[in-house]
Amino acid sequence: QVQLVESGGGLVPAGGSLRLSCAASGQTFSISTIGWFRQAPGKEREFVATITSSGRNTYYTDSVKGRFTISRDTAKASIYLQMNSLKPEDTALYYCAASKRPIATLRTEFDSWGQGTQVTVAS
Repeated sequence: QVQLVESGGGLVPAGGSLRLSCAASGQTFSISTIGWFRQAPGKEREFVATITSSGRNTYYTDSVKGRFTISRDTAKASIYLQMNSLKPEDTALYYCAASKRPIATLRTEFDSWGQGTQVTVAS
């Protein structure tokens, strides 16, 4: 089993920045792809970004490209999401998720989930 704990959420004004962190523990050797999803009130949980085990390949949903950057520190079993130029529509509960697949972007392809960290962007 893999446990994931997110941190770094908060309230920021539009145009501001936040850095989310996700710490993995347990059977971290089983993790291949790891990434972020988000869920706004009344909406489906959606893919935000993922990074492969090597850290060389990253994938982003179109709405965050150029504003968000995902990174991975394998030694610390952690990943990060640097979010810049935040918009009110980025407001959501952000989840860290881990997959055993070498490439994964669909919600169903992820095996382990964190509890989420709230990001609120004020207009």
